[in-house]
Amino acid sequence: MTGRLTVIGLGPGNEHQVTPEASQAVADAAFFFGYKPYLDRLELRNDQVRVASDNREELARATEALEKAVAGHSVAIVSGGDPGVFAMAAAVCEAIEAGPAEWRDIDIAIVPGVTAMLAVAARIGAPLGHDFCAISLSDNLKPWDLIELRLLAAAGAGFVIALYNPISKARPWQLGLAFECLTAVLPGTTPVIFGRAAGRPDERINVCLLADASPEMADMATCIIVGSPETRIIKRGEQPALVYTPRSATGPR
Repeated sequence: MTGRLTVIGLGPGNEHQVTPEASQAVADAAFFFGYKPYLDRLELRNDQVRVASDNREELARATEALEKAVAGHSVAIVSGGDPGVFAMAAAVCEAIEAGPAEWRDIDIAIVPGVTAMLAVAARIGAPLGHDFCAISLSDNLKPWDLIELRLLAAAGAGFVIALYNPISKARPWQLGLAFECLTAVLPGTTPVIFGRAAGRPDERINVCLLADASPEMADMATCIIVGSPETRIIKRGEQPALVYTPRSATGPR
């Protein structure tokens, strides 16, 4: 009998931001596949099994989980944030499309989670209050030229831009070039939010202007939100500032 595969989003890391649907999906599964730091968030029973793998082994992880599910087991793949945003849901779909026909008969469920840009935005106000997009700066699966093209197009069209996977030890230079691209289109007074580990004990939220933004202000745990020319900063004395993007826009400048 074919089993079930559930792809679960665990949110940004705060246990209070895990949805009831995700908690129920965890309770129902027997085998859990995922990146070890995500699996470590789970409090599993003795009859539930963890199968950890490296962060860059998404297709191999999806393949192993699908093989387990087609054998009749209840299987979960866990992702941080939302599994459909630069995460495991797409890898599972890619594996199914390229895999054996019987994988298409597996009962598949995708359980959404709070993605990083939403957690960061909630901490600072409403920077995603108008049109926005999300761009991963990782060039592992797409060429850097395409990333630059998308940055320029999004900035030129007036989108607020959430930057995922901004920097790592293996990719130390992309974020600096991204800021150069954005500075060529956006005013230096554009607000930029660096949201690290939003919702976790080591959370750090910083706001600066695009002219002052630098790669040293981020690490791989950071989601960066670059405002549009419409985005505002509201100073509130001793209270933290609010950053928001108005619900209306004036059009091209």
